[in-house]
Amino acid sequence: MPVSEAPFWETKTLEQLTIEEWEALCDTCGRCCLFKLEDQDTHEIFYTRVICRYFNIEAGACRVYCDRTQLVPTCLQLDPHRVNELGWIPRTCAYRRLAEGRRLAAWHPLIAGSRKRMQKSGIAVNQRVISEEMVDMDHLENYIVEGLK
Repeated sequence: MPVSEAPFWETKTLEQLTIEEWEALCDTCGRCCLFKLEDQDTHEIFYTRVICRYFNIEAGACRVYCDRTQLVPTCLQLDPHRVNELGWIPRTCAYRRLAEGRRLAAWHPLIAGSRKRMQKSGIAVNQRVISEEMVDMDHLENYIVEGLK
C-alpha cells in the first residue's frame, strides 16, 4: 500500500495528528471515565464500575464532551505527552497502543468500521457501569472490578 493510502494512525506520530485525527482515535469505550483508586503503598490502580455522572451509559459517550474539563475539574484533556505519563490509561486505549508502538486492535472502530465488534469484545464498559450519582462515593472500594487494565 503506498504511503499516501495508509491510514493516518500508521503514518503519523501522536504529536503530528490534527485535532480531528486525535479525536477519531478515541473508541469511546468509557474506561477513562471510570473512577479509579490508587493503593498508596504500591501505587497500583484499581478500576471501579462507577462512572462519571456525565457519561451517557446507553450511548456510551460523554454528554458534555466539549465542556467536560470545566464541569469536572478532575477530567483530563489527554494529549500525546500525558498518554506516556498516565499509568492508568487502559492497555486497550488506542492512544496508549500507538504510543507504545503497537497497532490498533482489530475491534477498534477505525479498523472494524463500527463499535459493534468493540462491544462484543467487552471493551466498552457502558453496559457494566453505574453512575456516580447512584453510589455512596465514600465507599468506592466496594465497586472495584477485576480485569480492567
